[in-house]
Amino acid sequence: MTSRTHALELAAAHFDSGAFRGWLATAVAHPTESQEPERQAELQRYLDDFIAPYVASLGFSSRRLDNPVAGKGPLLIAERIEDPTLPTLLSYGHGDVVRGDASRWREGLAPWTLVEQGERWYGRGTADNKGQHLLNLAALEQVIAARGGHLGYNVKLLLEMGEEIGSVGLRTFCQEQRQALAADLFIASDGPRVSASRPTLFLGARGTFNFDLHLDLREGGHHSGNWGGLLANPGIILAHALASLVDAQGQIQVAGLKPTELPAPVRRALADIEVGGAPGDPAIDPHWGEPGLTPAERVYGWNTFELLAFTTGNPEAPVNAIPGTARAHCQIRFVAGCDCTTFIPLIEAHLAERGFAAVRVTRAKDEILHASRLDPENPWVDWALTSLTRTLGEKPALLPNFGGGLPNDIFADILDLPTLWVPHSYPACSQHAPNEHLLAPVARQGLQLMAGLFWDLGDRWSRN
Repeated sequence: MTSRTHALELAAAHFDSGAFRGWLATAVAHPTESQEPERQAELQRYLDDFIAPYVASLGFSSRRLDNPVAGKGPLLIAERIEDPTLPTLLSYGHGDVVRGDASRWREGLAPWTLVEQGERWYGRGTADNKGQHLLNLAALEQVIAARGGHLGYNVKLLLEMGEEIGSVGLRTFCQEQRQALAADLFIASDGPRVSASRPTLFLGARGTFNFDLHLDLREGGHHSGNWGGLLANPGIILAHALASLVDAQGQIQVAGLKPTELPAPVRRALADIEVGGAPGDPAIDPHWGEPGLTPAERVYGWNTFELLAFTTGNPEAPVNAIPGTARAHCQIRFVAGCDCTTFIPLIEAHLAERGFAAVRVTRAKDEILHASRLDPENPWVDWALTSLTRTLGEKPALLPNFGGGLPNDIFADILDLPTLWVPHSYPACSQHAPNEHLLAPVARQGLQLMAGLFWDLGDRWSRN
């Protein structure tokens, strides 16, 4: 039997049989912590011993390649070419994870062991991102079987092992491997849905720009009883400098650090999006951020300025001394259309105009993730929504871009691809925290959604 319905039935059966759970358990057992230099061998083993044999069983040839940046995680390119004249799909995932942080997991749980408790499957990487790219491969496997061994198009897979440290080297790698990664469409999965109950399609990501503010007034501290009222306090000055950049309601005060407008297609796409409200979600502060915007527009359609850390003196052991220095680590999340290369000059000029010229502004060492999004009115968006709706029986949420950072701009700008993301996690999955987990119902549904997409892609391309 060859039909879309059969492909969806195979996807459900694959999940219900425990086959997918077994693959995920094997993946989780690899401690692929890219933040730990001693785990380099584990990063290679995940690709060589797990991914390469798995994709080979689906008809892919693969090769592991070194990262262009010395000491960073390797990458894998796999391809399944049915006919070089056919269109090609590129997919992506990352096999690295954040630190396991084993001592902080709940009793009975461990980062490198898949533990099932009710609908939750615990383990590091279950949600970010091993579970997600394995779901996509499993869906592809079922569609290949349902179509009698053929898809009607080619597939390429790019798997990196350094996303959790900012995808260092990925940009250069894709520039160097542009021909090997040439394709017609990009579909991948990462990040959370809007909510556990609402499947989601997003088209890009906000950018991430981290920077530091420094104020160095003198060497060492000086007794506050002897010198208080005579020596300027760098912590107080830096606090006022920060207050000039963003006000007490979180509204950015530097015009150039914000987008000039919220495009009409983005506003329309976000009109039915509700943020938060699920068990475990923090309560939204209704008056925080840019006024005149809905919560969804603030997090998906606008820029935000965040103070991530502020130090002066010794917070762990304060003494009666006026500190000599103060530091603030800040972040701007920005949407497509904003040029992050202008951020530091704009901040420097703003501070100088307000009497804070002594505050130095430096870019942090973190990799910049640039903002990008596919136009919500692009024909591929309507195609994907139609496919997902056909499988679901109802329309999924459409986000012009993910609120967090992803290397989407590399695929959109360097590889020049329409980018579609279908996440298989949810906001309370505890990614990057102890007790990370995947929700079994979301995973099962995600497997069927991807099987429907991959099936429909063959139908679309066969008509062209």
